[in-house]
Amino acid sequence: MMADAGSSVLVEKEFPKSERKKTSYDVIIIGAGPAGYTAGIYCSRAKYDTLILSGILPGGQLVNTTEVENYPGFENGIMGPDLMMTIRKQTERMGTTIIDDEVVNVDFRHKPFKILTASEEYDCRAVIIATGASPRKLGLEGEMTFGGRGVSYCATCDGPFFRNQELAVVGGGDSAIEEATFLTKFASKVHLVHRRDTLKASKIMQERAFANSKIQFHWDSEVVEIIGEQKVNGVTIKNLKNEQKTSLPVGGIFVAIGHTPNTKIFEKQVELDSQGYVVLKNHTRTSVEGVFAAGDVHDHRYRQAITAAGFGCMAAIDVDRYLTENK
Repeated sequence: MMADAGSSVLVEKEFPKSERKKTSYDVIIIGAGPAGYTAGIYCSRAKYDTLILSGILPGGQLVNTTEVENYPGFENGIMGPDLMMTIRKQTERMGTTIIDDEVVNVDFRHKPFKILTASEEYDCRAVIIATGASPRKLGLEGEMTFGGRGVSYCATCDGPFFRNQELAVVGGGDSAIEEATFLTKFASKVHLVHRRDTLKASKIMQERAFANSKIQFHWDSEVVEIIGEQKVNGVTIKNLKNEQKTSLPVGGIFVAIGHTPNTKIFEKQVELDSQGYVVLKNHTRTSVEGVFAAGDVHDHRYRQAITAAGFGCMAAIDVDRYLTENK
């Protein structure tokens, strides 16, 4: 969602006074998924002048999701885009300013912090990074065509929609094995497709998967086509050693080859781990005093909308304590 501007040097922009916008805030939240919106609600209720810079596609990963039935408060479920629009309206009602602009650079080395978007420069006393993470994709045309209609990147989110169907899981690491094992609760069979002849997952997870009669392994193979009309009804896999292609009659495909945190612009600004996730020092605090993080941008374990929202709440409370202590 957030673009990389390359250099960390901010360029001063000149605007006539009559055209100058409000650019100084108490708190600026970068990102507008469940974490960002929730943080906005809490910061605004605490009477802080709060701005959310949502990026070009506000709403996070849920805007690409169809029905959401595991978010509390919606007895009959809710469509992902509708959920995010509902939370956005609530955030705005609390007094948060939301601007759909893309952050291209930040400067956390000096206070007040500076944040540069595609059209404006802002400064603030505290920052919450809530830019989330993006699932790695296979690069197949069918991923876009059948997104939310059989192609998924979260078994915990979407598994219950595929009861008594055959499913495919792509990957060989802990995430893939965990997702395949979880899906056996609902699926009649799970086809695990892996490019190698051995798994990268931990030994105990491998043992559980090998002992599960519902999981069928397809070694040295990759998915080359996703088949369907209104929704997914099959995939074609190719054996990388003999080039033989096989069709699998699955109702859904779960891609579990990892996530990429949206943290490119924060390199050399806050501490990131080897995978690019923001490192938290104390609850939601980053390596820079006054800069906090919430949601999938640091959480590579749970990756749920409700946990992201929870982290947004926590970050806002920590911001309140920080600003109170540093008047």
